[in-house]
Amino acid sequence: MTRFKLTIEYDGGDFVGWQRQDNGPSVQQSIEEAIVAFCGEHATTYAAGRTDTGVHALGQVVHVDLEREASARTVRDAINFHLRPRPVAVLRAEIVGPDFHARFSAVERAYLYRIANRKAPLALDRGRAWWVTQSLDEGAMAEAARVLVGHHDFTSFRSTACQSASPIKTLDVLDVTRQGEELRIVARARSFLHRQVRNLVGTLKLVGEGKWSAADVARALDARERAAAGPTAPPEGLYLTDVRY
Repeated sequence: MTRFKLTIEYDGGDFVGWQRQDNGPSVQQSIEEAIVAFCGEHATTYAAGRTDTGVHALGQVVHVDLEREASARTVRDAINFHLRPRPVAVLRAEIVGPDFHARFSAVERAYLYRIANRKAPLALDRGRAWWVTQSLDEGAMAEAARVLVGHHDFTSFRSTACQSASPIKTLDVLDVTRQGEELRIVARARSFLHRQVRNLVGTLKLVGEGKWSAADVARALDARERAAAGPTAPPEGLYLTDVRY
């Protein structure tokens, strides 16, 4: 039995999320079906993060145990062959030790959220960024983001359906920058609560619009109540970019 670490990218628009579900196709299902087609093994894949419906990945990490002897290159190419034409690709495959776990061995996860801040509708980035026509003040958003960095109770920024045992997390990075008409929000932490990043982005958008201040964001954090924070940003702007071990 050999354990393989797979780094994959996918467009989440066609999927109900990473995890297998009964209400539609998932990324996990697609990869596991490709493995069956490759070597006949009904193997279970484990991911670093369970992305939601519509969320994309540039560097999702997965591990899987296979009985068939094959090189990492063969595993990568064979899975990719059988994934076609689904919008999922294995970027890299590596042989790792049996103690490696895609989820539990991770020490940091990074997400990128893209906001297309322009009047014209999206053509090339439709479904891959949040289209916001009202001008946003990225400087004010960056200032408010600094309030959220650190070790906090993030109850106000997690989904009411979140199953995490504790709302306390350490947010290492929350940066807001502008590149032309695009705002890019980068978040880094060891782990995140369910929909935490999208709830943070939805709140920062209120600041960018001038409706909230950094002090309002601090009060929302201190309230420890989901209703005290801003709305949930849509999934299409969110990308899991990389996982560190």
